[in-house]
Amino acid sequence: MGTATTHGAREHARAQEGTRTRAMPVVPAATVTAPDGAAGPVVWAETVAGGNYTHRVLARGTELRLTDPDGDACAHLLLYAADRPWERLNVADTVKVQWNAYLGVGRLLLSDQGRVLASIVADNSGRHDALCGTSTLARNTRRYGDGSPQSASPAGRELFKLAAAKHGLTPRDLPPSLSMFQGVTVREDDGALEFTGSAGSGAAVTLRAEQELVVLLANVPHPLDPRPQYRCTELEVLAWRAAPTGPGDPLWEASPEGRRAFLNTVELLASRGIA
Repeated sequence: MGTATTHGAREHARAQEGTRTRAMPVVPAATVTAPDGAAGPVVWAETVAGGNYTHRVLARGTELRLTDPDGDACAHLLLYAADRPWERLNVADTVKVQWNAYLGVGRLLLSDQGRVLASIVADNSGRHDALCGTSTLARNTRRYGDGSPQSASPAGRELFKLAAAKHGLTPRDLPPSLSMFQGVTVREDDGALEFTGSAGSGAAVTLRAEQELVVLLANVPHPLDPRPQYRCTELEVLAWRAAPTGPGDPLWEASPEGRRAFLNTVELLASRGIA
């Protein structure tokens, strides 16, 4: 019958039930086996193709693991407090408050209110970037010939616009982002940024949501990637229920600056009856 008629199109669509490509989310995510050591069931399981994006609202305490299975993913990340998106990831404060421009285990992802949005609880990559942000339409058009979201070389900011719109956010709500799995360092001799690339296939980083969060992810090449081709492989996303960081946890006590940020966070949540 084909899809030329309404009946044929309906039968074709219904035949797809229960099938998916690698680049589609698993629904319900709870059917996915939680990784060893996970405190609760899986709540988000998705594979994001290169040049694509995803988004989700995560409960406080949820742990989110990003994995680069093939060694060429680049996960550009934005975070927002779910019910007050004017409080959002502030990359400058994340770097400045913790006296460190390099992300890794124990680092906190901070808002401009001095609160913790998420913490990094595991990382075997070490190749991340808090300095460059994501790619833009103008840049990708100059480099690859097109940067629009429907093209073969979409820019990260263009994909973030689409993801943000799903949560009532506009382009004005897009701050600089963090990048996972493609590293950048600052040269000591002249302060120039040097692209260090990927740590290889199988690298993973796990974040813990310290507040209820809106998570936006764009999987696109890093702006400093020197290769002339638009090269970005799949990103695996897995999240499961867990508990937020509390007093006495080594992450809470790691530094005076981090302890203050956690106290600021809990004070707000306690006043709202959440913590």
